[in-house]
Amino acid sequence: MRKSTKVPRIIKLHKIDGFKVFCAFNTGEHRVIDFARLFEKWNYKEDPFRSKLLNEEEFSKLQLNEGTFQWPNLIRKTKLSNGMEFEVAFDLDPVVLYTESDPDEERNRRYQIGNLVRKARKKAGLTQEELARRSGTTKNYISRIENNKSDIELGTLIKIIEIGLGRKLSIEIN
Repeated sequence: MRKSTKVPRIIKLHKIDGFKVFCAFNTGEHRVIDFARLFEKWNYKEDPFRSKLLNEEEFSKLQLNEGTFQWPNLIRKTKLSNGMEFEVAFDLDPVVLYTESDPDEERNRRYQIGNLVRKARKKAGLTQEELARRSGTTKNYISRIENNKSDIELGTLIKIIEIGLGRKLSIEIN
């Protein structure tokens, strides 16, 4: 996958399993956040407000809101310098959550086109250089695709599969 210049935001909550949260980011990656590990690292048990999240029932009330996780059951009053007060639900910075999470290998594997290209190329008995020449691209680009280090446009994928490999490409949405 190409390095993203996007600021990581959570776009989907897949499931909550205890203190592990499985989610998708706008980078196209599926990731797992182990909050038990994070809460220990961040010493939440010493903070009377945040320690409420150590209770699995309270923790499981998390919701996806504005690209991050928020706990509407944990409300904090905030006072601005002008004296204005308001209540906000506790949330965490999605960039920190992205950095502190791990790839969800099982879900990510489903979307790695590079693995499919590599298998088809090897089955056809071609080197990366031969496939690149046949499909009008470079060996370096084929390598990046096969290693899931580069995004690929649909037109280029069709060219690699149908012209370079002489196979038929079909895409299915289940």
